[in-house]
Amino acid sequence: RAALDRATVLLSMTKGGKRIDNVWGSGGGQQSVKHLVKEIDMLLKEYLLSGDVLEAEHCLQELEVPHFHHELVYEAVVMVLESTGEETFKMILDLLKSLWRSSVITMDQMKRGYERVYCEIPDINLDVPHSYSVLERFVEECFQAGIISKPLRDLCPSR
Repeated sequence: RAALDRATVLLSMTKGGKRIDNVWGSGGGQQSVKHLVKEIDMLLKEYLLSGDVLEAEHCLQELEVPHFHHELVYEAVVMVLESTGEETFKMILDLLKSLWRSSVITMDQMKRGYERVYCEIPDINLDVPHSYSVLERFVEECFQAGIISKPLRDLCPSR
């Protein structure tokens, strides 16, 4: 009864919807997957332009979808595979290191993101012929940085 009374008060307040978002959160669970993928893609592109790791971390947390952080890992690694320069490689490595160290991305989400890349690398390789070698190098760098485990590194497909 107390919860219902409290909800009635919150709903009757001006801008009640905003207040409820702040109390219970509307979070990522209310957003479509398509929208979240687009937000993560924009977040990564903005990060590559600005180089601001803390801002990227803040934006990821604002999405309120910790169960979907594997998408950021997946998209980030694919960006590395599709890039032509070392700058993207280094920046994405730094971002994943930071997100790992701050525990924003969990071991499970990191693993899921990498496993998705591993599964899709044959298709990615059709568009980006050098992707296997770049992936192997990136995975090794991530392992050296402590971002991924040895078993996950060992799952990396090679040509």
